[in-house]
Amino acid sequence: MAPQAPTDRLHDTNALISAPQHVAIIMDGNGRWADARGMTRTQGHRSGVESVRRTVRAAMELGIPFLTIYSFSSENWSRPKTEISDLMGLMKRFIRRDLADLHKNNVRIKVIGERHPIDSDMLALIDEAQDLTANNDAFTLVIAFNYGARSEIARAAQKIAHDVSEGRLSPDEVTEDLLSGRLDTEGIPDPDLLIRTSGELRLSNFLLWQAAYAELVFLDVLWPDFGKEHLEDALAQFNDRDRRYGGLTKKTAS
Repeated sequence: MAPQAPTDRLHDTNALISAPQHVAIIMDGNGRWADARGMTRTQGHRSGVESVRRTVRAAMELGIPFLTIYSFSSENWSRPKTEISDLMGLMKRFIRRDLADLHKNNVRIKVIGERHPIDSDMLALIDEAQDLTANNDAFTLVIAFNYGARSEIARAAQKIAHDVSEGRLSPDEVTEDLLSGRLDTEGIPDPDLLIRTSGELRLSNFLLWQAAYAELVFLDVLWPDFGKEHLEDALAQFNDRDRRYGGLTKKTAS
């Protein structure tokens, strides 16, 4: 899917900003935040959920139509079983506690990632959230849960290979747009801006295909401390950049 141009909007300080259509966030630093305070990692993750709530509100206020958050990667299964159990419980509580309010505010929820080996209770909650909010159109919250970009691309390739083997598709018809349409993010614009918190400088197998032309912003703040001011800081950096998509800079072109 081709990158889409941002839309000019006013934020609450009445300064003109260019709100990206889609912001993606790697939420990192819950454990380090908790360690620095002598707290458990579970307490860090709980504080991280509060940051998710703040960030969703801030994104809506700033006029960002799509927000994707990296909540649980497919590699996270290697963590201690107690921590995985806590993370799953937090996801369940988030859906149960926030679903009605998100639906009331016309928010659509989409969950991307693999369904195996997620338990049936969690899958039922995910399906309920997606089905209930499917027709909402004010804001889309994409939750990358049990997600890994390499696996996503491999699964898309498998779907295409199956269609080719069954004669429904010829190899010559396989294009970038076709593959994009087989990804978990089908129908969602590619992210314009990708933010990672905690000061780490890597993508960690997140939206590798979709982020091909995303602007990357790395912030030193740990995720539980992330708030609207940090999102505005990332937007300011985004607006200072010249997005060329392989072409010339505006200065060179002129």
